Amino acid sequence: MADYQGFLAALKQHGFTGDVSLAASDRMVLATDNSIYQTPPDAVVHPRETADLLVIARLLGQPEFADIVVRPRGGGTGTNGQSLGHGLVVDCSRHMTGILEINVAEKWARVQPGVIKDRLNAALQEHGLFFAPELSTSSRATIGGMISTDACGQGSCLYGKTSDHVLGLTAVLAGGDVLQTRPHRPETIETLDGREGAIVRTLLSIATEDAELIAARFPKMNRSLTGYDLAHMRRADGSIDPTAVICGSEGTLAFIAEAKINLVSIPKHSGQVNVFYDDFQAALRDARTLAALGAAAVETIDSRVLGLARADIIWNDVAPFFPDEEAQGVNLVEFTGDDMDEIEAVLARVVDVIGKPFPGRRGHSLARGADVGRITEMRKKAVGLLGRTQGPKRPMPFVEDCAVPPEELEPFIAEFRAILDAEGLTYGMFGHVDAGVLHVRPALDLTDEAQEPLIRRVTEKVEALARAHGGLLWGEHGKGVRSEFVPAVFGPLYPRLEQIKRAFDPNNQMNPGKIAAPDGTPLMKIDGVPLRGQADRQIPKPLRDDYTGAVSCNGNGACFAQSPEDVMCPSYKATGDRRHSPKGRSALVREWLRQGGPQGKAEAGFEREVKEALDGCLSCRACARACPVQVDVPAFRAKFLESWHTRHGRPLADHALNLLEPLLPLAERLRPFANLMLGKPGAALLKALGLHHLPLLPATDARQRFRQAGLRTLGAADHPDPTQTVVIVPDAFTRFFEPDLILDFAAVARAIGFEPWLAPYRPSGKPLHVLGRLAAFRRTALIQAENLGSIAARSYSLVGIEPAVTLTYGEEYLEAVDREVPVMLAQDWLARHIDRLDDAASATAPPGSATLFLHCTERTLRPDAGAIWIRLFARLNIALSVPKVGCCGMAGTWGHETRNEATSARIFDQSWRAALADAKGPITATGFSCRCQTAIRSNRTAAHPLSLMRTALTAKAVDSIA
Repeated sequence: MADYQGFLAALKQHGFTGDVSLAASDRMVLATDNSIYQTPPDAVVHPRETADLLVIARLLGQPEFADIVVRPRGGGTGTNGQSLGHGLVVDCSRHMTGILEINVAEKWARVQPGVIKDRLNAALQEHGLFFAPELSTSSRATIGGMISTDACGQGSCLYGKTSDHVLGLTAVLAGGDVLQTRPHRPETIETLDGREGAIVRTLLSIATEDAELIAARFPKMNRSLTGYDLAHMRRADGSIDPTAVICGSEGTLAFIAEAKINLVSIPKHSGQVNVFYDDFQAALRDARTLAALGAAAVETIDSRVLGLARADIIWNDVAPFFPDEEAQGVNLVEFTGDDMDEIEAVLARVVDVIGKPFPGRRGHSLARGADVGRITEMRKKAVGLLGRTQGPKRPMPFVEDCAVPPEELEPFIAEFRAILDAEGLTYGMFGHVDAGVLHVRPALDLTDEAQEPLIRRVTEKVEALARAHGGLLWGEHGKGVRSEFVPAVFGPLYPRLEQIKRAFDPNNQMNPGKIAAPDGTPLMKIDGVPLRGQADRQIPKPLRDDYTGAVSCNGNGACFAQSPEDVMCPSYKATGDRRHSPKGRSALVREWLRQGGPQGKAEAGFEREVKEALDGCLSCRACARACPVQVDVPAFRAKFLESWHTRHGRPLADHALNLLEPLLPLAERLRPFANLMLGKPGAALLKALGLHHLPLLPATDARQRFRQAGLRTLGAADHPDPTQTVVIVPDAFTRFFEPDLILDFAAVARAIGFEPWLAPYRPSGKPLHVLGRLAAFRRTALIQAENLGSIAARSYSLVGIEPAVTLTYGEEYLEAVDREVPVMLAQDWLARHIDRLDDAASATAPPGSATLFLHCTERTLRPDAGAIWIRLFARLNIALSVPKVGCCGMAGTWGHETRNEATSARIFDQSWRAALADAKGPITATGFSCRCQTAIRSNRTAAHPLSLMRTALTAKAVDSIA
């Protein structure tokens, strides 16, 4: 048995500077990708530099480590288990993320393998350049991973595949040799020595002796071959370039340490025609006509994907371009260029063409500029959206990237659908019709053992069908576990693949079982690798149903996005640790459930690792909407914590935060003493509780100020006119720490003709839910639901100010007590009465500007919040900008816990700090925790937009309540 513990120890002894781990949680997080498979590795390393890869490679060449195998891994977005298997995972995505050089004049860049494609393109944007191969996972796919799978996607007919843009690689071979790939003229090859010479001579021999067979064997398609690309290792000038066989080799030949890549100028303009159809086959039949019009890309989406997109956070950005809800298919026809007039002329020609009779066409819409990008983002989410399916059957990727000649696509898909229909399977479809690739994911319940045979039955039928139509089973997402079909596809050329593998990796230590083996050992098979469903079926069904948020994760990896503008998972962006991502936390909780965790049967050390990963969650709920399948980590985190704390004690901070809402009324009465405890005199106590920087209660008595302002609490005996009344629902934060904000809203309400009242203060239970005190949360929620429900039943409008608490009434309450309390956010209520705001606004007010930072939970659960605030302030002659930022890092009380302080600060620095520095005019923020964090981390004051709105209204209206 291979000694991975000894290998890790030897790595450190030989100067390895990266991270090493044998921890069960690290291994479990890397046991899956975006496929149906699950195989925990034996160990994990995260190298920091090329020297670390050399240490690994040299040790692999030592006799005592001859049985060690390695699994190079990039972003972990593969759909066919390319990086999965036993052995040592070598993950370059954590540290080897440098953009080493950008040559603008010559249009190339030199990068490390862990650089994410979108981050590279963000750095290139100022130079008017980009790395062209497009793919739906660009927000988390690494350049090394793209090279290893020869990735491509939308626009490949124009820009080609990743291999078309790789100019050279620094590749580290098992044993420690370094290969700087470059073209070699035949006459110079004999002078090469060492392993480079042996490799290049092997490639020359194959290219020379089998030229006719290579030319005849593979279809002439955009996606004709991925991995060990025999057809392109000889260049047009006759030179031999090893780069061609390493691209697409899925880590089976070498570690990629650096890549020199070609860059392309960014088109200045874009336009798109969205064409709607009666049925999906009509869209496919029409695609060739549309592609012939010179489109940069022609993408197709079926009605199922569109229906799922309508429920996603992204739909808010694209809805106007998809007005036809009856359409069963859509072709997205994109044109790019540097002259908008020329694009307009092309769009006009396309509209003229599609205006002519064609069976199945229903109509069209046009998009330009930034709107095209938004539609592209929606299309890119299709892979994840298909996973958002109710019930146990989930769309599965195992036959989803077949490539056929474009003219064969429509009949191929018709027969493909017949295969799936005969098996009684449902499915969704989308893809790149201009390239002859359509993604198809049949829905299976792999927790049902009886459905496992469908994987082989369907795969074999589809593989034969693709070849019958002149295509291949794999056109985009590589071979991986499907490598069993490689010998049949390559036929008499398969021994040549074995020869290449032997030249690069003679001991078969680099990702064995994939693509080729040097010694005739079997390749992996689609039903010979453990499935995720096999592990999940060991979880009792009631537990699977209770923790559906964890079990439903399909591994798409959208939570690995690292853009500072993205709300998704701030803790992962701050740590770079996959365990601290929704995908990682889902994987850990699923394994905890499999081990019997809720019954206290899980292995103690592993359970502590799960707890550590979940403690890092801010409960911001971004994953609940931003994840394509809506994996809601805070929901199952709360259940885990409830289970954990029935068997383990709680920290003092938990007990203190547990009492926060109910004790604040008493603290207000004992304000001087409470502030002593919250301020510097109580610092030692706060430190003992594990808390820091808690806000102070205001110096003046809020109750007295409310009475002076005529703001009363609504009782059962009070009966103001519901049509002229608004009831403010006080939350703990604004009621006791920022009561002036309640007065600000009351002033705004009076200014537009409403009489404000206060609902009786009751704890919302939000902190209880976050802490996993679910039984106490249900009791509290029932009381508050009854309290607010009785007011709503009297036809009064209820409005909350703090987003995190207000949204709890419609989210957590619905699950806990099966009752949604109708409490509106302030901007939603104001938007209903925007005409009154016009009447109250000062006609002589000078134009102004301001910046609004939305609470991350609000931005996620109410994606139209920013647009509503912008519309409201426009009526006040104030131009409001709403930067796209992630979480501020405070997230309620999470950032006030000492154990989270460093991560909280890092989250703030990654997103908010720069945006605050660029802010124009007064700074406003809707979240109480956001305003606290802004003061703590930047020493700046952020007001609530309601406060700014109050000052912007007429002096007369304001003075009526001040």
